[in-house]
Amino acid sequence: MGCSPLAGDRYTEADVALLAEQIRAERQQSGQGPYGVHRYKGYRGLAELPWFEIDPTGSLRCVDESVPIAIDMHCHFGMSVLFKPELALDARTDRVRHLLDCDGTNPGCDLDLDIYVNGNFTDAALAELRRGTVEQGLWGSASARTQTIPNLLGEMDAMRVGKAVILPIAFNFPFGDDLTESWHQAIEVTQTRSRFIAGASVHPNDDQAVERLESFAKAGARVLKLHPTVQAFYPDEDRVMRIYEAAERLGIIIFFHGGRAGIEPESRHAYAMPRHYEGAFANFPNLPFVVGHAGARDADAMLEIAMRHENVWLGIHGQGVTQLDRMIRRTGGERMLFGTDWPFYHLGATLAKVLIVTSGVGGERNAIRQAILRGNAERLLA
Repeated sequence: MGCSPLAGDRYTEADVALLAEQIRAERQQSGQGPYGVHRYKGYRGLAELPWFEIDPTGSLRCVDESVPIAIDMHCHFGMSVLFKPELALDARTDRVRHLLDCDGTNPGCDLDLDIYVNGNFTDAALAELRRGTVEQGLWGSASARTQTIPNLLGEMDAMRVGKAVILPIAFNFPFGDDLTESWHQAIEVTQTRSRFIAGASVHPNDDQAVERLESFAKAGARVLKLHPTVQAFYPDEDRVMRIYEAAERLGIIIFFHGGRAGIEPESRHAYAMPRHYEGAFANFPNLPFVVGHAGARDADAMLEIAMRHENVWLGIHGQGVTQLDRMIRRTGGERMLFGTDWPFYHLGATLAKVLIVTSGVGGERNAIRQAILRGNAERLLA
């Protein structure tokens, strides 16, 4: 156990053991589900699937015009915070360096679509991710400089994604903590409001959080990103209720990071346990909540909670094909939302999973494909 923070029923030895078992089991069971083995060499390797090809520029492209034009509910731009290293969000570069940079080598890195996506990070890739996170706040990140509006648009066009919700995060830094404002401004300057829905974020420790949210709503924000593990709060804490109350009054959707991904600091795992979200869902039944990553590696528990609360929507990013199939069987595809967590990953990684689990003889899941890729988001955002 070492220095794992245990605090009564907030985080227990059983919780720690469960995550370890989840990680072990997903590796052991990969490829044994209803869709068999789905392992590829990088994002370009997805061209082995029938919906994709490599275009003349060497990039992955979805070429099946029957695939619905999607709405991506979970995207970010490259980050420049704290000391605000220079980052031109309107620049185009030769290629995108995703944070899991699976196309940075030839052949690409091993990509298994039947495990939780973070399981594809090697130790070296995780070390690079940590370095990049520090660089974003100090002297600038080489990866972040490629995670720009033109580059995201190019990937969206290649993957048949029509719109994306852009989710900043508030870190509560003493300065340089203005992603909501700077990303909104970048969308305005590049005249891309027809493609991007600008989200917002506030920090639970900010005494002015409600006032900030009111200002963001006035500027057009529709979705509020809250990240329990990054912002170090429990979703059912009293101090966060004022934010939910304001969001409900303003017609704002709450988008949570949900569940333990397994790559965040262990000291933050407690905040993301699914049972800590249910108080928010139950106390605000008229407020829509999106659980990003559908609970991550705690997906089974989060799915059970979502089934008890009709105001809970499941962002599907990160889940493997077997888990997505399990979610579809429980929900019928309702309240499941396409999201990619760009620029952590290529849009095609999540799109491929949706296409795999909604394919089959007879097209019995065609309506579910439409719902997950587009229809459910249209209903939520209406």
